[in-house]
Amino acid sequence: MTRFPSIADLRTACNNRPNGDENAAQAAIARQAVLTKPPGSLGRLEEAAILLAHWQAREKPALDRVHVLIFAGSHGVTARGVSAFPAEVTAQMVANFSAGGAAINQLAKQSGAILTVTPLEIERPTADFTQAPAMDEADFLTAVQTGFDAVPEGADLISLGEMGIGNTTAAAALAAALFGGRGADWVGRGTGVDDAGLSRKAEAVDAALACHGEALSDPLEALRRVGGRELAAMFGAALSARQKRIPLLLDGFVCGSAVAPLARLGEDGLAHAIAGHVSAEPGHRRLLGELGLKPLLDLDMRLGEGSGACLAINILRGALACHNGMATFAEAGVSDG
Repeated sequence: MTRFPSIADLRTACNNRPNGDENAAQAAIARQAVLTKPPGSLGRLEEAAILLAHWQAREKPALDRVHVLIFAGSHGVTARGVSAFPAEVTAQMVANFSAGGAAINQLAKQSGAILTVTPLEIERPTADFTQAPAMDEADFLTAVQTGFDAVPEGADLISLGEMGIGNTTAAAALAAALFGGRGADWVGRGTGVDDAGLSRKAEAVDAALACHGEALSDPLEALRRVGGRELAAMFGAALSARQKRIPLLLDGFVCGSAVAPLARLGEDGLAHAIAGHVSAEPGHRRLLGELGLKPLLDLDMRLGEGSGACLAINILRGALACHNGMATFAEAGVSDG
């Protein structure tokens, strides 16, 4: 079992990026070419089916074992007034998940996915990252390990999401550290802050960039210093999925920022990932551009908790229904021109 006793060990693991099965991908491409439709006419559905084939190592992929993994964390930066909701809402929403009352519960059930919610010491917020690193090394590595271990062997697809009051500010700070810019370039209204709250978010990001300085040039240090436990856990889960050759479905801005260090550590770091949607949080579209990912859905969603990605599972099921179930021209007796 992979363990991360130090950041150096984690860095080594991040450099271990196995590839998918190119033979399976080529077989899927060949199958798409002979199905009863004009070439390329199913657009992104064809691309999705081929990516799933590539990482599942089979010409006809399956989505029988889909897991939605939600991680929850608490943030010290909330003391700076960066959220429209109080910090205690994180724990209250985790209880709501457990009771089956949240949007993600309904969407996971509807999409045929297994939902797992993992709170990460939500009673103990991270440090205010405008003044100190959000996590010390041990705390950070524990969170990464938790996410890494949450990915089950043999899954067909992992879909990620989060819950954490204040975490859009953390995501903005992390995006700015990884891709440049200032707070105003990356912050959005998150839970619905007013103009004054939006200014406080931008100021918090700028303060974090000034506080940590050049240390943020290292993607892992950036995640430790201005991220949060749930972001570190999503990073760990994304790394685990890559090492286990499991395709990965990403949610919104917080999720994208959390896994972005993998792309900064190696340009193919997110080769196994699909962007489930683009959220209404303005930084997300810019972030997806930096990551070279095209979202499957654009529905003005900004809920978080994995909801947009989970909804996109249905799109992937449609892609595989066509890829696996359609007749070939030869089977249907249709002229292929």
